[in-house]
Amino acid sequence: MSRSPRVLSQTGLYHIIFRGLNRQNIFEEDADFHKMLEILFGIKKERCVEVYAYCLMYNHVHLFIRENCTGDIVKVMHKLLTKYVGWYNFKYQRSGSLIGNRYKSEPIEDERYFFALTRYIHQNPIRAGIVKEISKYAWSSYNDYMSLDSGQKITDTYLILKMLSTDAEEARREFIELQKEIGSENFHITDSKKLTDEQLRRKIIKCLDGLDPKEIRNKPRKERDEILRYLREKEKFTIGQLERLTGISRGIITRYNVQK
Repeated sequence: MSRSPRVLSQTGLYHIIFRGLNRQNIFEEDADFHKMLEILFGIKKERCVEVYAYCLMYNHVHLFIRENCTGDIVKVMHKLLTKYVGWYNFKYQRSGSLIGNRYKSEPIEDERYFFALTRYIHQNPIRAGIVKEISKYAWSSYNDYMSLDSGQKITDTYLILKMLSTDAEEARREFIELQKEIGSENFHITDSKKLTDEQLRRKIIKCLDGLDPKEIRNKPRKERDEILRYLREKEKFTIGQLERLTGISRGIITRYNVQK
């Protein structure tokens, strides 16, 4: 079966994830983590890529990046993975694939997800039970956000921090609090064309100019039914999807057809 083409981002922003083959470790020791970051930093300078967040776990990696030119993401990821796998195979005297399948990517088109995505990426070590505090994990971009060092960093922290406050100290304080929050978002990326409920939720929010699906049921009945009709007829959401995402019963979702 042929692979479906990648969806390119209109903003140049992507959430990237790649895993070890059969979920095997792709980092064995600190030097391996350092090497991945060294290669990423070199590509960042070479291709003018901006890195807003990253987290290197033992068997997978998350990146939140912006490409310089549309379609650059393919070249960036090919070079990153080719160079690292070549180095890793030579070091450990192995051959063949290290990364399972191809890397996965999801375009990020809405800045409202910036904070939730960086939090999701930085909280990976906590969800995995490796550390209890984000700051204790060495291989994520979190501590770049905390650093006052004006020298070169892998992470481009200015965009996220500036969105919080023009005052550097205040921005960092707000960032710390945001990263501590327990988010309900799931930014798992799949190769399947079938969207996850979180992706569908974000699609509804975008369609309805920021209205969360759970808020639809609080609207006056006539307005609620008009919204449901729009989502069913124009945006092609299924009854089952709307029932799960809005919390509105199937009977109410289908009733508007009779009342038209």
